[in-house]
Amino acid sequence: MTAKALLDREPDPSPERIKEAMSGNLCRCTGYQQIVESVESAARQLREAGQKVGAPARLERRTGS
Repeated sequence: MTAKALLDREPDPSPERIKEAMSGNLCRCTGYQQIVESVESAARQLREAGQKVGAPARLERRTGS
């Protein structure tokens, strides 16, 4: 929900902005890199699909690395 709210406000956030927005919701034991990459991927998919701000998102599930 936090990532979707961020992407509704900022369709192309920087990695630093993603970390800032997600900081209250993350477990620091696993690090931020995969989470940042996932939010960047969601942002890219939304932009490519021409997703409107506030519209329900349909994203592909990403597995593995």
